[in-house]
Amino acid sequence: MTHDHDLVLRPTEAQTAAALAPPPGRTGGDLVVETLRSLGATTVFGLPGQHALGLFDAVGRSDLRLIGLRTENNAAFAADAYGRITGEAVPLLLSTGPGALMALPALAEAAAASAPVLAISSQVPAAGLGGGRRGHLHELRDQSASFRDVVKSVHTARTPSQIPSAVAEAWESALTTPHGPVWVEIPEDVLRAETVIPQVTGMDATPHELAPRPELTALASHWLAGAARPVIIAGGGVIRSDAAGKLRQLAERLNAPVVTTFGGKGAFPWTHPLSLQSWLEDRHMTDFLEDADVLLVVGSGLGELSSNYHTFFPTGRVVQIEADLGKLESNHAALGIHADARLALQALLETVPAREDPTAPERVRMVLADIAARLSTQDVGLEQGLLRSVRAALPARSPSFWDMTMLSYWAWSAFDPKRPNTMHSAQGAGGLGYAFPAALGACVAEPGTPVLAVSGDGGAMYSLADLATARQHDLDVTWLIVDDGGYGILREYMTASFGRATGTELARPDFVALAASFGVPAATTTPETLREDLAKSFAEPGPSVLVLPATLRMFAPTHV
Repeated sequence: MTHDHDLVLRPTEAQTAAALAPPPGRTGGDLVVETLRSLGATTVFGLPGQHALGLFDAVGRSDLRLIGLRTENNAAFAADAYGRITGEAVPLLLSTGPGALMALPALAEAAAASAPVLAISSQVPAAGLGGGRRGHLHELRDQSASFRDVVKSVHTARTPSQIPSAVAEAWESALTTPHGPVWVEIPEDVLRAETVIPQVTGMDATPHELAPRPELTALASHWLAGAARPVIIAGGGVIRSDAAGKLRQLAERLNAPVVTTFGGKGAFPWTHPLSLQSWLEDRHMTDFLEDADVLLVVGSGLGELSSNYHTFFPTGRVVQIEADLGKLESNHAALGIHADARLALQALLETVPAREDPTAPERVRMVLADIAARLSTQDVGLEQGLLRSVRAALPARSPSFWDMTMLSYWAWSAFDPKRPNTMHSAQGAGGLGYAFPAALGACVAEPGTPVLAVSGDGGAMYSLADLATARQHDLDVTWLIVDDGGYGILREYMTASFGRATGTELARPDFVALAASFGVPAATTTPETLREDLAKSFAEPGPSVLVLPATLRMFAPTHV
């Protein structure tokens, strides 16, 4: 007797092999692209070079969106900002040697700011690896060594089969707390080689959670519950872990004043009765923090800027929650809790009782009034007015990116970001040229949202080529260039220290005419018209440039 299933025709071995065989022409570059797509990437940044052409060819045949900037460093700044805004790992595609090294300063900033950039670089052909001097184009003795002390981890694929795992391991590393840039290298011939490996699907690169140890949070809760004058310092880790809501809950439960570091701006509402804002470079604030009997530091290493240039010496107990193990107790003895800020704050919320303290808001008002009184004796009305104009014009939802320039130094202390994760600067590593390319990356991350970049004329010169990128992709960026004829902050520092400034005065272009040559609308503005001119630029789609001729000054330092 014959059954129906006996009539089913089994595929032959040849038919099975044919069905599983990859399409012809797939290469190592395709394996990179397929792995990235399988992990969830939609957008990549970078620019091609000779050794990376196999990778870029694969990108061109895929549905990945490529944003090509005009220099590798600017491409890395853009990827950094995309990662900060989205929280996603961001592929940055680079070529060998000079192309790779050009991205190093921006990767240093990504490392300092814990931005999850996935840098994928080509290498010389595999036969040229290992330290030999075969004279390949772009050859370095050990390319990865140039990055090993900057990035979070280094990964190498020397055969096509190694590519998916190497990329997935790097992806997982970039997104495991603390986030950070990672480095992947693949030789040119491996990227170009045809492969019989089936299409990459279902890659898993789940980041590891970094939960606090319960005995540590129990002791921290005990200290906080019994504190008479608790204070919280909120750093960038609060922003990166999306923990602003939990921070506010804990502060209100404890009636604890909160000051945010420059990297943590927006972690706590600026106008909240418990908000000390961000005046860390002020002795009144330093004294207030030193007087705390329990100081809770969340997501900060209390580095140079956050400690008023290391003039801050706490007198009470310190609890430090930090995801970067190297930062625990690196500056001050503390109860160190190695954990993601969000998970640690949640653990504290589950155990800390409510604490009544009707004097806390008044103590906050008093220290802010002391700071305002100090500033009122200085001739800084222009600078304060400029920040008010920027704040009034910038939509609350809009991200802003600030270069290492005088107005940015003011903004670290005095600018209200309105919302978490909307104010970013290069103060992590302190390199010039960050603001404009980073703003372009934010435009790509949040299309339709106007984005602000603020530069000085010196820093702007690093980024002018990417006016072409802004125009090519019609990105909604407004670039405010404060033109004081040189490196204004360095001019002030040198004059104060040595009585004169050297190398700070710059010849520069007519920025308005130069922007117009790229097809980007541009105009000169004044302190009196800045608010109106910015609002007009934000309301119009596409890129624009505003040039503000002004010589600014810093508020008097209190750490010297």
